[in-house]
Amino acid sequence: MGGLSAIKATSGPGFSLMQEHIGYAVMAEIPCVIVDVQRLGPSTGQPTSPSQGDVMQARWGTHGDHPIIALSPTSVRECFDLTVTAFNLSEKYRTPVILLMDAVVGHMREKVILPAPEELEIIDRARPNVPPEWYFPYEETASDVPPMANFGDGFRYHITGLMHDRAGFPTQRLDEINAWLTRIFRKIDAHVDDIAITEAINVEHARTLVIAYGCTARAAKEAIYMCRRHRVGLLVLKTLWPFPKDQVLLAAHEAQRVVVPEMNMGQIALEVERLVGRSKVRRVRRADGEMITPQEIRAAIEYKE
Repeated sequence: MGGLSAIKATSGPGFSLMQEHIGYAVMAEIPCVIVDVQRLGPSTGQPTSPSQGDVMQARWGTHGDHPIIALSPTSVRECFDLTVTAFNLSEKYRTPVILLMDAVVGHMREKVILPAPEELEIIDRARPNVPPEWYFPYEETASDVPPMANFGDGFRYHITGLMHDRAGFPTQRLDEINAWLTRIFRKIDAHVDDIAITEAINVEHARTLVIAYGCTARAAKEAIYMCRRHRVGLLVLKTLWPFPKDQVLLAAHEAQRVVVPEMNMGQIALEVERLVGRSKVRRVRRADGEMITPQEIRAAIEYKE
């Protein structure tokens, strides 16, 4: 609120404690980045073991209908790149963005070449271009993202966790509540193409498509190399929320089978099944604190019904 970017890093239990204020950030349209390095749960679980079990929590952890952006890196370099992207998206759309990595990626050490600071694209939030007396912090705009003034810059406005009008004051008017809720969804849903990041490998004419994210995508890359004679493609999800539906449908268009490996009981697989049909999807699941291996993914690729 003071005009600077904000970031907070945690793991699953801390992420659970943050849900109330993530909801407040959605309601007040406050840009911020939350890093969740997932470990095995629920509760204290296995504190030193990796997991991908917070995927649905990232989407629906705070109560009420709300949009969210969640990104998932697969490497040390992507941790850097997607952190920059997370800040840019949070500023551009005035929303919290979750960087959802697993403990494998979170503890990973790799040699990387980072870009010079002047090479980075940095997006700042839109600022008011009207006098303070004309400013409304939640006014509808063409982009659906209202300009955001800094505290101390002469713009006085109200912030609340209650449903509010364009001035930020609590309201019970149905038209104002519906207009606000429609707008915060529209500002994300109308720009999925700008937000969704995926990496497609050999998906053209693939008979089997593997969809993976985080550290599991690294095992999946090795698995499709091992199975290259079987016409196998891979779609790596760098954006988990909003779910990249168009990219998944395009990649899976000709696939007879879709393999979804993930270190949980099948959270992203649920989204894939909604799009391509449950009969086409084969889940590869581990929720015991161990990584999914290329051999496990290969076995699912080569499995004959």
